[in-house]
Amino acid sequence: MDVISKENAVILFQGDSITDANRDRGFLQNHFIGQSYVFLIAAKLATDYAEKNPQFINRGISGNRVSDLYARWNEDAFSLQPDAISILIGVNDAWRTMSEEPSGVTDRFERAYRHLLEETKEVLPNTRLILCEPFILKGSATEGKWDEWQKLVGKYQGIVRRLAEEFGTVFVPLQDALDEAAKRAEPTYWLYDGVHPSGAGHEVIARRWLEVVEKSGLV
Repeated sequence: MDVISKENAVILFQGDSITDANRDRGFLQNHFIGQSYVFLIAAKLATDYAEKNPQFINRGISGNRVSDLYARWNEDAFSLQPDAISILIGVNDAWRTMSEEPSGVTDRFERAYRHLLEETKEVLPNTRLILCEPFILKGSATEGKWDEWQKLVGKYQGIVRRLAEEFGTVFVPLQDALDEAAKRAEPTYWLYDGVHPSGAGHEVIARRWLEVVEKSGLV
């Protein structure tokens, strides 16, 4: 289904600080959608499909885990009735665990993600889903426990890929794109602390998202 060819199609982006990127929280939040990959994707698609008046909504919130998404899904997903939802989540689930914070004592990544997808399929059966792979590179936030970070995020990457297959969603691999980019310049050129993208890092994410989603026939 070509979602964006529909008049006034709504594409919702969900996630944490990587998606949030200082988006507006007030009256203008549907216009000032932050400085992340969401802005880059929306700018291109809004231009290419201007006659169809597509709408792009960013509801990423810095610090969120997948369980936080699930807790606010009624307000920030279901009530918006989007035609497509793109989700990029996972690094904070890993961060809480790696930092040994109380909120990271149990790993709820897979179970919360599964609940979210099950409920979304039930409530919004016609909404297309796009699951983006969480990623890291070596930087100040990750290098101290690099092997452990790789193992845990690698586990999450496998979970997201399996859930995408199980629920029939589009899967956007991102780790390999950033690994390739890191061969051209230092990892911190792309993810300044090993987690959060620079402008160039957001461009890598946006290009891969567009490549995969366009091939899927969704746009």
